[in-house]
Amino acid sequence: MAIPVERTRSPKARPAEAELGFGKYFTDHMFRVDWAEGRGWHAPRVVPYGPISLDPAASALHYGQAIFEGLKAFRHPGGMRLFRPGAHLARLTRSAERLCIPPVDEALLLDGVKTLLRTDADWLPGGPGTSLYVRPVVFATEAFLGVRPAKAYTLLAFLSPVAGYFSGPPRPLRIWVERERARAARGGIGGAKAAANYVASLLAAEEAKARGFDQVLWLDGAEHRDLEEIGTMNVFAAIGGTVVTPSLEGTILAGVTRDSVLQVLRGWGVPVEERRIELDELATAHRAGRLAEVFGTGTASVVAPIGEVAWPGEALRLAAPGAESLGERLRAEISGIQRGERPDRLGWLEPV
Repeated sequence: MAIPVERTRSPKARPAEAELGFGKYFTDHMFRVDWAEGRGWHAPRVVPYGPISLDPAASALHYGQAIFEGLKAFRHPGGMRLFRPGAHLARLTRSAERLCIPPVDEALLLDGVKTLLRTDADWLPGGPGTSLYVRPVVFATEAFLGVRPAKAYTLLAFLSPVAGYFSGPPRPLRIWVERERARAARGGIGGAKAAANYVASLLAAEEAKARGFDQVLWLDGAEHRDLEEIGTMNVFAAIGGTVVTPSLEGTILAGVTRDSVLQVLRGWGVPVEERRIELDELATAHRAGRLAEVFGTGTASVVAPIGEVAWPGEALRLAAPGAESLGERLRAEISGIQRGERPDRLGWLEPV
């Protein structure tokens, strides 16, 4: 369907690429579609980016029915390309199901995102490590007080020209292990991209930063023993020639970059295991000289090397990764596919 576009009368000045950072600037337009009981998703349109009106009793503000996604569009020799949008929108649908939000019309949303990207195509940066970040967000808008699924929702998608997620020049990250608090519990919503999961992580992350660390490594909520996530990233470790990553058991996000890394590694013939990993196993491997690398993966960061994993009384320090390290090779491979510099053998790129 043709999605109507209302163009802004007050276009913004474009930021210089050197000033981008992550999530600081937003383009001129946004996509919107609403849901109402009996009507479903209706009235899709692209409108000028700006504040929205929300009733003080909107249930998202009180009961937390709010989910989001994050995917990227890249400058490519063949024109703008989205990286694995189908996987991202399928995950948004799974998140919606877990939070009792109506199923997202994935085809309509993809059409809306593409229309938005074409409308604001001039915002697409072209420098190394840059992209247009696409943020769909769904939240309950029905005005009522009562604990039940809402009967009205809004879906917005907007764009942000971005560079790297972590500030400053590229460097191995310092990670603090959180051994008391829990981000998610088995049977909870840890596997959904829900706003509530991120607010649950903030206090520990702020405390870690006050100690001089970049992010928090979360352990399982029951025993505080098994590795789960690193802040906004999935975690991988190269131990004795095998790459291991925590298995998906409902408490961690099924990262699209995580899945991309697994597919690339298997294509290279690298042994990979998805399983529970105890923190003690990581420490033992490090003492024995078998822990070659630790890295995080995510849409925002792609592949980020970890230089230190620390907790009270112990610190695992790793050598800075060279160009031939797995993490650096993975980052180069995935970034190369996204920008059309390496072949897209798995069909991950979607023309806009």
